[in-house]
Amino acid sequence: RGRSRAVSGYSLLLFVMQSLPIITSVVPLFILFANMGLVDNLLGLTIVYVASTMTVATWMMAAYFDSIPASLEEASWIDGCSVFGSFTRVVLRNSLPGVLSTAIFAFLLAWNDYLVAIVFLRSNEIFTLPMGVQSFFQQNQTDWGGVMALAVVMMLPPVIVFPALNQSSSVGGIGGSLAGR
Repeated sequence: RGRSRAVSGYSLLLFVMQSLPIITSVVPLFILFANMGLVDNLLGLTIVYVASTMTVATWMMAAYFDSIPASLEEASWIDGCSVFGSFTRVVLRNSLPGVLSTAIFAFLLAWNDYLVAIVFLRSNEIFTLPMGVQSFFQQNQTDWGGVMALAVVMMLPPVIVFPALNQSSSVGGIGGSLAGR
């Protein structure tokens, strides 16, 4: 909550990093990961996805944490909670919709990505579903039935997961928690 100069500088750095597209860092990352043995490896691809979505996730969560009134934390301190207890029992519990929205957004970014996967996964044994769609397109023919079937399979996890997570989050859960406001 308290913004120091270091936090403001870090926020500016995150904003600059977020404004650069991932394509600008693919070649240096490929060279670095090739030296570390993380090319053609799901661990390397996962590291790239986590790092690329971290800036957006940080901004989303910071905006959601800023929307939670500080008076809720102060009230829990008066009731005897420690700073950590107040964070876990009040702030994290009330930020569950923001955490779920951020998780869904990060999942969809990684789930639908083609560019990073095509660069970092080199063999035919390891591939993501967007790369699998490419295998249905040949020089002179396209298996449109296979493309559409795979498109349906690719839609299933987001279509199933989103309603399940949406039921467990509540919108406006802190609206009545502050009397007189």
